[in-house]
Amino acid sequence: MDSRLLRHAHAARAYIAACVGLGVVNGGLLITQAWLIALVVSKAFDGHGLSALSDALAALLGVVVARAIVAWGAEVVSGRSAPLVKSQLRSALLARLATASGAASAPGVGAFATLVGRGIDALDAYYALYLPQLLLAVIVPLAVVVALLATDWISGVIVAVTLPLIPVFMALVGATTRDRTEAQTRILERLAGHFLDVTAGLPTLKVFGAAKRQTQVIAQVADRHRVATLATLRIAFLSSLTLELLSTISVAMVAVAVGLRLLAGDLDLRTALFVLVIAPEAYLPLRTLAANYHASADGVSAALRIFAVLEAPAPPRGRRLSVPDPSAAELAVHELTVSYPGRATPALDRVSLSIAPGEIVALTGASGCGKSTLLSVILGFTQATAGSVRIGDVDVAALDPDAWRRQIGWLAQRPHLFAGSIADNIRLARPGASDAEVLRAATDAGLSDLVCHRRGGLDAAIGDGGSLLSAGERQRVALARLFLRDAPLLLLDEPTANLDGATEDEVLDAVQRLMGGRTAVVVAHRPALVAVADTVVLLTQIAVMS
Repeated sequence: MDSRLLRHAHAARAYIAACVGLGVVNGGLLITQAWLIALVVSKAFDGHGLSALSDALAALLGVVVARAIVAWGAEVVSGRSAPLVKSQLRSALLARLATASGAASAPGVGAFATLVGRGIDALDAYYALYLPQLLLAVIVPLAVVVALLATDWISGVIVAVTLPLIPVFMALVGATTRDRTEAQTRILERLAGHFLDVTAGLPTLKVFGAAKRQTQVIAQVADRHRVATLATLRIAFLSSLTLELLSTISVAMVAVAVGLRLLAGDLDLRTALFVLVIAPEAYLPLRTLAANYHASADGVSAALRIFAVLEAPAPPRGRRLSVPDPSAAELAVHELTVSYPGRATPALDRVSLSIAPGEIVALTGASGCGKSTLLSVILGFTQATAGSVRIGDVDVAALDPDAWRRQIGWLAQRPHLFAGSIADNIRLARPGASDAEVLRAATDAGLSDLVCHRRGGLDAAIGDGGSLLSAGERQRVALARLFLRDAPLLLLDEPTANLDGATEDEVLDAVQRLMGGRTAVVVAHRPALVAVADTVVLLTQIAVMS
């Protein structure tokens, strides 16, 4: 049992305490049941009638019912605790990923989706099957050995000597299973990430005739995942066979010793029956534990990777809540350098520029020269390797990220729209905005035609990603968010990209209205967008052209 599952998931503590209590009760009931069975059979063998056995049979029936209730209680506890624990882990993981965005410790999109989705869901088997059985595997064998030593010390010694062999074999098999499961998880994450990339880039792949080749790549990765899964199952089946054989031999040794002493008259029938009934129960929890370990191996492997994210050093976070007003303070970038692990050349190398209040700056340059990286540093999503970004006399890194971002209007190159109404997507910028304010922002962004001609107007439903809208309409919905947000500092990443000429002109008019009187940093390739800037910065040469 990993103690971190208690530290990161508080709901597990009460659950484990309940399982310990139920395990102790189950151990006591198990010994009582074995003793009652031995008592009833031995008395019946001695010729006692049904009336003489009625009390023992009633007690036996009560014990059986009590064990069923205890088993039901354990299932109820595990069934209710697992969702709570998973919810706590998922919330902690999402919170860490939000703060670690852009940091080296943040996993890729495919790995993130696997962890948050299938990875955490795999913990159901851990909490519902493995963890309760782990506690029973400690409590029940110990109780059985104590009972055997108290009634027949020879059988107790045999069980006590052979019992530790099962955990030894379990540890050896478990280490191999863990390695195979981790390899299987890595392959699944790779498959998820590759499939996501292929899906996102499918139009481009179709244009260049490379879609079929990617189908073959996905098939190869999927086949590796199949092979890894079957290898893990092979180990599970072989380990079950080994443990069953070891348990059978151990019980047979106890049975032979009891039988010989019973024939010699050194052991009475009631004690012999008690030993024969209870001895297999010492090995059963361990055999079941081994089977449940394989069922929960995916969850345990995912939990280890989740803990690696949760326990990774958090990126430094500023605490200053008072933010200088960007409409009155200069935004200065000084000797800014950004390097990414595994890349020989930095994404930005000693970039310096200053942006006066109300100035519009266009960032130009070849793809990959660091324009989007610069915006990401200003937003606080990417840490600078060297240099600084300052607003007035305050380093942006010292500001509380949420307080700083409230001063910024951000438009990505491909803004995401969520399933819901158009108004809901605009209102994301300011959830408390009135219908009149949303309508005014939509009008400023050039959505008048969309409001007038689309059935339902701003209340019309759209799909995830803005399906049912054209590229220009999606861009204008994103611009309407910025009008509604009314932030003094604008960061725009190619707002007219992927648009035809007529639509570009309409969106450009809305962008010009939006930037009026505000400080703006715009990543631009199109000449029309560059022309509206006060200053153009060519990042490849780090030179400023007025």
